[in-house]
Amino acid sequence: MPPYSGPLLILLVAYLLGSVSGGVVLGRLRGVDIRDQGTGSAGGSNALRTQGFGFAFGVVVIDVGKGVLAAWLGHRFGSPDGPFDVATLGYGCVLAAMAGHVWPCWHGFRGGKGTATLVGGLLVMWPWVLPGMLAAWLVTLLLSGYVGLAMVVAGSCLPLFAGLSGAGLPRWLFAIAVALFLLYTHRGNLQRMAAGGEARMERARVLHRIWRGGRR
Repeated sequence: MPPYSGPLLILLVAYLLGSVSGGVVLGRLRGVDIRDQGTGSAGGSNALRTQGFGFAFGVVVIDVGKGVLAAWLGHRFGSPDGPFDVATLGYGCVLAAMAGHVWPCWHGFRGGKGTATLVGGLLVMWPWVLPGMLAAWLVTLLLSGYVGLAMVVAGSCLPLFAGLSGAGLPRWLFAIAVALFLLYTHRGNLQRMAAGGEARMERARVLHRIWRGGRR
C-alpha cells in the first residue's frame, strides 16, 4: 500500500463522520428539514431559531460530538513522527469533519457552517483556546447582536492565540485555515449584515446599550 494511504483513509472517515448532520437527522425524526426554514443552515443557530432549545441542544450535541470523534481519530492513528504525526493528522481530521458538516455527502452537500464541529475538535486538540474564543464571541455578540459576526471574530482570534503560544507549524496552519473557513461559511451573514438584512438579537446587545447610555 502507498505510505500515505492510511492517513488519507482516516481523513476520509473523518469527512464521512462530519457529513452526519445533527440538524438533518433530528429534523427527519420530526418530519421537517430545517434547511428549508430560517437561514437555510443545518446548524445549531438555525435549529434554535426555527425549532426551539431542546431540538437545537440535540443538534449541537451531535455536531460537537463528531468533532470530538474526528480529533480522536487523528490522535489514535497519527504516527509518533513523520508528515502525518498526531498533531498534523488530528488537525487535518478536524478540518475534514468541518468540511463534511458544511458539505455533507449524506445530505445533498447542504449542511451547516462548521462551528459546533470545530468546538468539538478543539476540545481534544487545543482546549485551552476555547475560553478566549468564547470571550471574543460573547463580547462581539453583546456589542452587535450578530451571531454570525461573533463566530467569525472568534475564529479570527485563533491565529493570534497560535502566535501568543508559540505554536508549531501544524497548529499555525490549522488556525489560519479555520479563520478563513469560517469567514467563507459565514460570508452570506456578512453580506446580509452589510445590506442591513441580517437577523439581529437585539436583546443580546447589552454592552451596546451600556455604551450608549454612558455617552448620554
